[in-house]
Amino acid sequence: MSNGHWSERWELVVGLEVHAQLITESKAYSSDPNAYGDHPNTNVSVVSLGHPGTLPVPNRKVVELAIRLGLACGSGIADRMHYARKNYFYPDLPKGYQITQDTTPICTGGEVMVPTPQGGERPIRLVRIHMEEDSGKSIHDVDPFNTLVDLNRAGVPLVEIVSEPDIRTSQEAYDYLVEVRRLVRYLDICDGNMEEGSLRCDANISVRPKGSTTYGTRTEVKNLNSFRNVQRAIEFEAARQV
Repeated sequence: MSNGHWSERWELVVGLEVHAQLITESKAYSSDPNAYGDHPNTNVSVVSLGHPGTLPVPNRKVVELAIRLGLACGSGIADRMHYARKNYFYPDLPKGYQITQDTTPICTGGEVMVPTPQGGERPIRLVRIHMEEDSGKSIHDVDPFNTLVDLNRAGVPLVEIVSEPDIRTSQEAYDYLVEVRRLVRYLDICDGNMEEGSLRCDANISVRPKGSTTYGTRTEVKNLNSFRNVQRAIEFEAARQV
């Protein structure tokens, strides 16, 4: 990380939230196909569109894949869990809410091992892994005057992998993402294709004086779609905060 002399006085603190689309035949809470690249607005139904009177039914495969990931990370698996509604209004969220998990995630704790410059490994601790559904997709580059909406992605199953703020360099963030992608591909739960949006990352970035145990004010940079962009965002934001 090329940060001049400020790194002698300041410590970078980063936590990452990785959203991984799961490989399933159908969506998270409906029987709509989970297929990338189909003609816009064809993989939808009254359930994924949130029509009145419709009710979601959890996809058993989503639960199985989330547990598979949690076991691989050494996470604790919940005996009982609940779903929650995250309410917000956006054109590509047809129901007006996202089905997610709040106080009872399916997996808690765990870790992902990343390489160190000395040739060893160190753990990046996980806060939780929880299940949720994706939104649709707003398309801004087709019509010069209007934003188009494709709802094929609405309801596609995700797991969100939330790390503790254990990352201290942009290179370490890069290495962590490499390991997460390698893991989900090995477990055959996500294809890890960031260019298709099946793996996306939000970065929570702050700095604090070296030796301090108090976290600084964090900034969240959302929907980063490449490992290199994650590195750039961390480096830029750290320098801006200092």
